[in-house]
Amino acid sequence: MLNNKVSKAVRLAIAFGAVSSAAFSANSFAADEDTGAEKVERIEVTGSRIRRTDMETATPVQVTTAEDIAVSGFTRIEDMMNSLPQLEASNTAFQSNGATGTATLDLRGMGSQRTLVLINGRRMQAGGIYTQSADINQIPAALIKRVDVMTGGGSSTYGADAVAGVVNFVMNDQFEGFEVNVGTSAYQHDNDNDYIQGLMDDKGFEYESGNTGFDGSSFDFAATLGGSFDGGKGHAVGYFTYNRQNELRQGARDYSSCALSATGTSCGGSGNAVNPNFYISAPDATGVVDFGDYEYWTLGQDSSFVSGDGNLYNYAPINHFMRPSERYTLGTFANYEINDHFQPFMEAMFMRNSTTAAIAESGTFFNDNYLIDFDSPLLNDTQRQQLTDRFGLASGDQFATYIGKRNVEGGARADTLEHSSFRIVLGSKGEITDLWSYEAFAQYGSTSSSSAYENDFFGPRISTALSANGEDCATTDGCIPYEVFQYQGVTAESAKALTGTAILNGVTEQFILSGFVTGEFDFGLPSSDYPIAAVFGAEYREEKFGRTADEVYAQGLLLGQGGTTKSLNGEYDVTEFFGELSLPIVEGVTGVESLLVELGYRWSDYSTSGSEPTYKAAVNWDVTSDWKIRSSYNRAVRAANNGELFAQQSTGLWPGEDPCATATPSLSATECANTGVSAAQYGNINKSPADQYNGFFGGNPDLAPEIADTITLGVVGNPFEDFNFSIDYWDIELENAIGSIDPEIIVEQCGKSGDAAFCDNIQRTPGSGSLWIGSGQVVATNTNLGNLHYEGVDLSANYSMDVAGGTLSTNIIGTYMLTKEFDNIPGVSEVYDCVDTLDNGCFPQPVWRHVLTANYDTGSFWRATAKWRYFGAVSDYSGTDTLVQDGIGSQSYLDLKGSFTINDYTSLLVGVNNVLDKEPPMVGGTLSTNGNAVAGFYDTLGRYFHASVSLKF
Repeated sequence: MLNNKVSKAVRLAIAFGAVSSAAFSANSFAADEDTGAEKVERIEVTGSRIRRTDMETATPVQVTTAEDIAVSGFTRIEDMMNSLPQLEASNTAFQSNGATGTATLDLRGMGSQRTLVLINGRRMQAGGIYTQSADINQIPAALIKRVDVMTGGGSSTYGADAVAGVVNFVMNDQFEGFEVNVGTSAYQHDNDNDYIQGLMDDKGFEYESGNTGFDGSSFDFAATLGGSFDGGKGHAVGYFTYNRQNELRQGARDYSSCALSATGTSCGGSGNAVNPNFYISAPDATGVVDFGDYEYWTLGQDSSFVSGDGNLYNYAPINHFMRPSERYTLGTFANYEINDHFQPFMEAMFMRNSTTAAIAESGTFFNDNYLIDFDSPLLNDTQRQQLTDRFGLASGDQFATYIGKRNVEGGARADTLEHSSFRIVLGSKGEITDLWSYEAFAQYGSTSSSSAYENDFFGPRISTALSANGEDCATTDGCIPYEVFQYQGVTAESAKALTGTAILNGVTEQFILSGFVTGEFDFGLPSSDYPIAAVFGAEYREEKFGRTADEVYAQGLLLGQGGTTKSLNGEYDVTEFFGELSLPIVEGVTGVESLLVELGYRWSDYSTSGSEPTYKAAVNWDVTSDWKIRSSYNRAVRAANNGELFAQQSTGLWPGEDPCATATPSLSATECANTGVSAAQYGNINKSPADQYNGFFGGNPDLAPEIADTITLGVVGNPFEDFNFSIDYWDIELENAIGSIDPEIIVEQCGKSGDAAFCDNIQRTPGSGSLWIGSGQVVATNTNLGNLHYEGVDLSANYSMDVAGGTLSTNIIGTYMLTKEFDNIPGVSEVYDCVDTLDNGCFPQPVWRHVLTANYDTGSFWRATAKWRYFGAVSDYSGTDTLVQDGIGSQSYLDLKGSFTINDYTSLLVGVNNVLDKEPPMVGGTLSTNGNAVAGFYDTLGRYFHASVSLKF
């Protein structure tokens, strides 16, 4: 009777696994046969370390198979993962300025730091010098067996960071044979956007039109070799992959060929123009520009001063829309069975990735106040007379100026980012008794990374070349005067002399010792035929991070950096003890095919913040063999990472708007007074032409852990043959959120509330009231903020039928988002919900998003796949961007694929994503993440063609 129930449970588990009830590993563990007993398999489930013969976990898991990944055509794992409704775009290849060079995952949009990424159930190390999140670039797509996305915490099973959930990459470490995959891909688009082309015509900007042909191409190669040895006792797999991605600049697409203004009504740009702009005045009492009495001038063709209004630089075409990159990965997985009790295993993985972000030319960026002699040889007589007529200056006097000059003579900036990651796992597993087994391993992971930022203006050299602030170019060896006051007077030679390079190097290290025992007791509850199963284990983990900035980075001497980048060194360790219980309650009674309760507990002691428990309780109720109800509660914890704890505080830039800028501020005079604006300044503060403002950011060693409670409730059904589905409600409430408040929200909330918690963080430039010129900035260092509340419903369904001699299989996965609330400072700030809105700096979270796939398998040599990716509308917006006054409309993308079996060894895949060549919805400068779009979330570059050939022996 017991084994019949076991077999039935296994069949049900496999049937429901396709609709997210659980994910099952092919690495099954077999119990020894008792005399006369049938041998059954143990099932390994993501979300629990218990290996049982009978029942699956109650936690919802969405499974993406190796076939799903291959058919997608993407050569970057993050592109495939970001197409899932449960994920938002995080760090991707579609970023240039501010790129980290890594690929990270953001489950539920809660931040990549709250998504725990695993390989074969073991956590990955931090990704590099700019991120503490895992870099999935090191995962070889060709060796992925499946990807499990688990909602509902996971901290009690896997430890910290599993707040939004877990993404587990299960590798095909039992691969047999030799396989080579060669693929290529490219984008194509018809540039026919009449709206933005008209705006560029108004400005006289050049742009591409018509068919682009193929661009942004990539090449991908993967080789995998695996097999058994020593009579089947051992098995080993080795792999090597290579990927090269060619660049694609914003100038290749008409809709990104100019930087739209915040309102989206004109091609804006930067006041750091080819023909320089100047804020000029007689010095005030402190020796800086007097913003109570100044002029904003540029140069006429005769080098006289003329009004600078409307003199902007279109920096967009130079910037990358997609960075070029080159990536190598190689590694091996091996295991050997010495006996039933000792089965050592090893995992070793290496990745080297290099990418270069091209960024618009550097400039002086109105960064420094320059005191320049009235008699300077850089000025002509006409300019001196204008200074006399306007400010009463004469020979022997000085004038003060902020300069905005774009370094087109010196060429674009470049940030070369390199990452080398290494990960090794050494361990053993085996049986202790017939009912109990163990696993123990040591794991070490390290990522070495660097940033070389080249061809940026070196601040101190500008003062010298201008003979400003007491410097003298004539007496300085090698100094070439910076002829910025002469129309087109700057030469390539003089520009080159003013640039510098900054170097940043860093290493992340992770060391883990872990072990656990799992098995079944020889007893159970009186109401059940099944025994109680359990896991008991312990883990020790060290996280180290070291980042060394050279003097140029550390002092912010490159003017295009927007501030300093400091060295960072920190480490912490955590000691943990954990356990799980699986309690079969009852089986085989009316209304209860089976009822199972799962319990979990983990005690974690952090060297930085002390001890913190996590725990879970779950119920798995099989009503009948075709219907299941499941529910779970998880307490999750995320301790602050090294970057959040130990990052040195420094200046930087934030995108957005100052609501107290322009002649018609969006806040009233009284509200702006709360932010530090005087009555005289109100209506006279200039906005940043590039919609970028100064901020002060950094770490905080006193951060407390984040605490989250997650509830899931779902139903899984198989109401009739060939159809199954799951619907799961989930709710995540998080307290003590670690982060910094959006600087724009700080200014808004200060104006509306006058609360010192916001207003004390606003520092306006004396005289001008600016937040982007001079010393003005908003302080937004890390702190334990308020609360986050996310909730939604996930749907997954599968249906198949026989059609015309073949099989038509359909699948839909979708997410209905109910709540995405932020309460930055409880009791002080206003609570706002980011579902279906673009206000408050919200990411465009639609209420509904799905992927519908239809696959037709002829049973012969070909198969066809069609995919509909749908993003619901984001309709609520009250800002100034005219392009989205009615929000962002719903977006649908159609993908078509064809798979062909050429012979026993060769197969071919061809496909087109975004067949209808839909452009991303355009947004203005404030809402854009890159290229007037929400890049990487919506399809960004047009049609995507891909083809690959697979040879397997």
